Amino acid sequence: MSSFEHDLLISYAHLDDQALVEGEPGWVASLHRLLEIRVGQLLGEKPKIWRDPKLQGNDYFADTILERLPRIGALVSVLSPRYIHSEWCTRELKEFCRASEQSGGLRVADKSRIFKVVKTPVPQERHPDEIQPLLGYEFYVVDPQTGRPRELLQAYGPDAERAFLAKLDDLAYDISKLLELLHNGKDTHPPVASKGTVYLAETSFDLRDERETIQRDLVRNGYAVLPDQPLPLLASEFREFVRAQLARCTFSVHLIGHTYGVVPDGASRSLVVLQQEMAAERSAAGGLSRLIWMPQDLQVEDARQQEFVQYLLTSPEVHAQAELLQVPLEDLKATIHLKLAPPASPKPGPETRASSQELIRVYLICDQQDLEATRPLEDFLFNQGLEVVLPLFDEDETQARIDHEESLCTCDAILLFYGETGEPWLRRKLRELQRSAALGREKPLLARGIYVAAPMTPQKERFRTLEAAVLHEPAEGFSPAALAPFLGELDKARRIA
Repeated sequence: MSSFEHDLLISYAHLDDQALVEGEPGWVASLHRLLEIRVGQLLGEKPKIWRDPKLQGNDYFADTILERLPRIGALVSVLSPRYIHSEWCTRELKEFCRASEQSGGLRVADKSRIFKVVKTPVPQERHPDEIQPLLGYEFYVVDPQTGRPRELLQAYGPDAERAFLAKLDDLAYDISKLLELLHNGKDTHPPVASKGTVYLAETSFDLRDERETIQRDLVRNGYAVLPDQPLPLLASEFREFVRAQLARCTFSVHLIGHTYGVVPDGASRSLVVLQQEMAAERSAAGGLSRLIWMPQDLQVEDARQQEFVQYLLTSPEVHAQAELLQVPLEDLKATIHLKLAPPASPKPGPETRASSQELIRVYLICDQQDLEATRPLEDFLFNQGLEVVLPLFDEDETQARIDHEESLCTCDAILLFYGETGEPWLRRKLRELQRSAALGREKPLLARGIYVAAPMTPQKERFRTLEAAVLHEPAEGFSPAALAPFLGELDKARRIA
């Protein structure tokens, strides 16, 4: 068991506990009560949380408090403008740090014994030195219309209350993990090894909640998440810090919203753009795979952000090294876990292996609006003794994507149907085909083709590529003769194999 008299001390300015609504508990009092309940539920026993409700901000620093600090396991520092101006609060923080050095240090394994709770936003450079490197738990939101921060108060309605409780749950979870280490002894119960380290890029403020949701999901599933400190806002320091963080990761996730984001001092591009660029550099050097996500209904007004989004959507360099998704957030989370821990492929038995060698599978990729138009093509290939695999069109986008990637890895040949859908769809599918090796494909494709079908356009007539055989459908409609180059390539490769 822990040798500490108290598990937790809540350090706060007493002005911040004055209730805005008469008769209601103060903000800090509510935080105290709910932490006691939630941490207790996570630990299985009631934590010993202490705060002094009597002392005022201008009271002298009591000797009894100085004596208690070495016997306190962790500190929750409730940051606000009043807190940083309070000599009493900042001294309490300094004395806790000093006392902690005498009782095992400020860190236990990889966890800090100080939790920075930001009740009211304060510029990063004005945070006390002792807590400036900590990411903190922001108990406020920024109004998208006015840009003003609004504290998460239950009095502000059910949305604010839900956001408050979600943030409190994150704080309680991390506190409980630290207290488990303190109770059990950090040397006799080392932390469980991380499953891996993910760089979850800092994003613009409009996607802060989505980023926190993903971070919470990754941490609770055993992954370490970086950045583990606030991003520096000086360009030279920013680049050095991000490079060091990316070097520790094998996977990065970038969330792109409708606002451009903060531009570091001395830079011309936002931290969102810079992180994407630096991750691309690291990816090109090898050892880092990337996932870029945008909301499905993304609408952008800022000209700088419009240019950035368009670049991500259309750049061949981006799509050659990263995967870009516009899916619901839950599907993004599922895709992240699939990338981090892909399911093991079952080892085929003798019978399965024999049948696989005899059967040639052609993955006929089309858009859903072209599905009916592919029927003559599908029937002809099937009559040639080829197993035709079509995309899975399912309301569950995650399952459809998993099926698509499995088909890219396992089918013997690929035939893209270029019909009603536009060229951007075709280019996206070609880039996915380029990345099939990264998805787990082990053998080269026997053949690859692009079937250019009606409606014919000048753009389609001019289309050409060296990546696949281009097969033009006659004006009168489907003709087996159009498939001759594809089938010839397939037959030749099959004989060689």
